[in-house]
Amino acid sequence: MINRRFVLTGLAALAGAGILPRATQAQTASGIINAVEFGLNPGAPDDQTIKLKALLTKASSSGQQIFLPPGAYIVSGVQFPDYVNLFGVSGKSRLLFGDKSGLISAHGSNHVQLKGLVIDGDGRPLGDGVRGLFEASNVARLVLDDCQIVGARKNAVDLFKCGGRIEDMRISGASDAAIFAADSTGLEITGNEIHDCGNGGILVQRYEQGRDGTIVTGNRIGKTRADAGGTGQNGNAINIFRANNVVVSNNVINESAFTAIRGNSASNLQITGNNCSASGETAIYSEFAFEGAVIANNLVDGAANGISMVNFDSGGRLGTCSGNLVRNLSTKGPYPGTFGIGISVEADISVTGNVVENAPLYGIQLGWGAYMRNVIATGNIVRTSGEGIYVSVVEGVGSAIISDNIVQSSRNGGIVGHSWSDVTVKDLTQKRAQIYPNLTVERNVIN
Repeated sequence: MINRRFVLTGLAALAGAGILPRATQAQTASGIINAVEFGLNPGAPDDQTIKLKALLTKASSSGQQIFLPPGAYIVSGVQFPDYVNLFGVSGKSRLLFGDKSGLISAHGSNHVQLKGLVIDGDGRPLGDGVRGLFEASNVARLVLDDCQIVGARKNAVDLFKCGGRIEDMRISGASDAAIFAADSTGLEITGNEIHDCGNGGILVQRYEQGRDGTIVTGNRIGKTRADAGGTGQNGNAINIFRANNVVVSNNVINESAFTAIRGNSASNLQITGNNCSASGETAIYSEFAFEGAVIANNLVDGAANGISMVNFDSGGRLGTCSGNLVRNLSTKGPYPGTFGIGISVEADISVTGNVVENAPLYGIQLGWGAYMRNVIATGNIVRTSGEGIYVSVVEGVGSAIISDNIVQSSRNGGIVGHSWSDVTVKDLTQKRAQIYPNLTVERNVIN
């Protein structure tokens, strides 16, 4: 069972024989521990957990760094001590899951740093109480840098109350999420490549809503599936849940089964400068009990809906939606619903300077039935949509200003008043708008 896996490691005999690059030899001589000299054997078919644990304990007590030469090391159930600084040769030094409960965990450590390692779950099941191939909780300073994680049957990285950074990682084939981070304490997730994960890419959440402050920036995320089903809890490339003061910026996201970037009950959320293509549901979402969201300068190309800032009925309110490009939407989604909307907002939100093209239902939707208050749509361009701008005219709704927009080639009307899904006023640019004192409709160009 074990020997078959070492074809992947290519024997790595150079390190086992002590033939290391001169730079590595010099580092070892200056105080870095070479794992081979401590008795670990790259490419050996036997389990090396006991030796690795002993080495980690020794290095932790002396504050030394450990070098893991190229090759595969079969280990399982490794719990890190207070201080860990372990590095290898990128893409060559492999920790291979030995088919017990879990692979690596760190609980209450002060400093954990891994660099240049392959963490390989080999597609083997993890134990019932194990949440991820690499698990950490209450780690003050966690650094995962230039590592590769493959073959995780649950989450690839599962964190609770950790601070630090996850950078330049390559994560693929996780059955659940690539990175799950709960109740973080100053975490940065940046410059990672995430591909082909079963239920999510990067999940940032808190078990009770509150300040989080995680930064998610510069990541590439592709082919996020929703194997566990549902209507949005799975299948999101980036999901921010109950975590306030989070920044999501400059990520490149492709082929999400549901949402590219989803903020759920996340206040003071910034979603800026992201490139989102081929999303199965709403590309960018700020939903449910949020107060404060900035969605700006994003590009959405291909989705069921483009950008939604909604759920005023659940307390969702207050934000800006500006400078976004939204195009090529579809009326087909992953479940029965209303799709084909470019931008939709409901309460205390300004929609300015956006360009929407090819939204088959509505280019911009202001309110939904009774749920509209203090919305502005100004300086936008809407082209080749079903309706250009939808605005709710249900009795008792709040104020809306619709001004200085260009609406071109909208098949079913330029600026249309709605009672829920029913058309009430076909053309609000005419004097009919005067019967709705809460609406200001002026200086729009409809052609």
